[in-house]
Parts: sequence; structure tokens; C-alpha cells
Amino acid sequence: MKDTGVAAVERALSILDCFESGQDRLSLKALAKKTGLYKSTILRLCVSLEKYGYLRRREDGDFQLGPTLWRLGAMYRNRFDVAVHVRPVLKRLSEATGESASYYVRDGDARICLIRHNSTQAIRHHLDEGTRLPLNQGAPGHLILAYTDGTDPDTAQIKADGHAVSLGERDPDTAAIAVPVLDRGGAFQGALVISGLRGRFDEAARKKAIALARKEAGKLSQEIPG
Repeated sequence: MKDTGVAAVERALSILDCFESGQDRLSLKALAKKTGLYKSTILRLCVSLEKYGYLRRREDGDFQLGPTLWRLGAMYRNRFDVAVHVRPVLKRLSEATGESASYYVRDGDARICLIRHNSTQAIRHHLDEGTRLPLNQGAPGHLILAYTDGTDPDTAQIKADGHAVSLGERDPDTAAIAVPVLDRGGAFQGALVISGLRGRFDEAARKKAIALARKEAGKLSQEIPG
């Protein structure tokens, strides 16, 4: 039997989910509109949320997030291990596309292959974790430049497309796609990359890879603290 959760807990969490970036306070009317719950139900739930520090009620009657959430958020940020979250993503992307998947970050004037899942294909684009490469070559380099300092010549197009593609720039036999990974605050964190041999990783395969990578990047963005 499928576990459907606890209704009261889910309603309480739906109240906390109403607070978005830039909204530090919400009225009872706004909470009712966002959640679809009766005001009387919201008030009952808020009593418990206030008791444990998840919400605070202001003197004017509006609600704002409480200190417990900030404490838990600080604990999460301090203990966040990007590899734990990224490795399963790279494995899924590699298995879905048959190509190698990587996660690149900027390191000064270069990019580093921080985490890698190499393809199981006999002939593949192979790279070791920790490899340092130039920023002015390859899809991940162009994407990182576009999202960090905007100095890539194709910055506007890359940001408009939401991805970068390279065909044989660093290695004439290799093609790659890269999509940005942002944190929950919208800040750029790294590049999610899929690369393979040009003869096999053709336009149709790249299009599929971009869609898959975007979906995974979106999930990662919800896990990375801002």
C-alpha cells in the first residue's frame, strides 16, 4: 500500500512553502489564497509552527518565517556535500545517454572536472576527476564564462538558450553539451556536462541530452543551498 503521508503535516508544510524569495511576510488572507486552506485551519496549524519556531506572528498579524528554519538551513549548508548529490545525477545521465557525464566548476582562469561518470562504451570520451582545463574551449568553459563574468563572446546566446554546445573545440573527435546548475538563490554553481564522440553524439542525441540535463539540473538546484 502506498504511503500517502500525514495530511496535517502536509498542510503545515504547504504553509511554509508559501514563502518565496523576496517575501519575508504574508498575511492570513494571502496564506489562505496560496494554500486553499480555511483561515481557521491555517491559524490552528500556525499555533504549532510558532511553538517550534518555524513561524512567527508579527504584531500587525502577518506571518514570517521563524528562527528554526534558519538554524536548520545553516546546518544543511554546513554539511552539504555536493558529490553526494551530483554523483547519482551523473550516473543517471550517463546511463540514459550512453555517454560520459561530468560536473565542472570554475577555478580562477580555468575549469575543473570536479566529478565524473565515464561512459561504459568501449570507445568513449574519457577524463579523470580533478583535470584542469581552459575556460575558452569546450561547452562547459563557455557556459561557465557566460554565467560567471559574462566575458564569453556568446554569453547572450548561451543565456538565452540555457545551454552551451561545442563540436570538436578541445578534441576534434568530441562533442559536448553543458547546462547551468544554480543554487536555490539563483546563483551559478557549476556546469552539468555530457560529452561523447561526435560520430555517435550527433544532433539528435545532443538534443535529448540537453533535455535530460536540464531536468536533472533543475532538481539539483532545489538541493543546493543558496
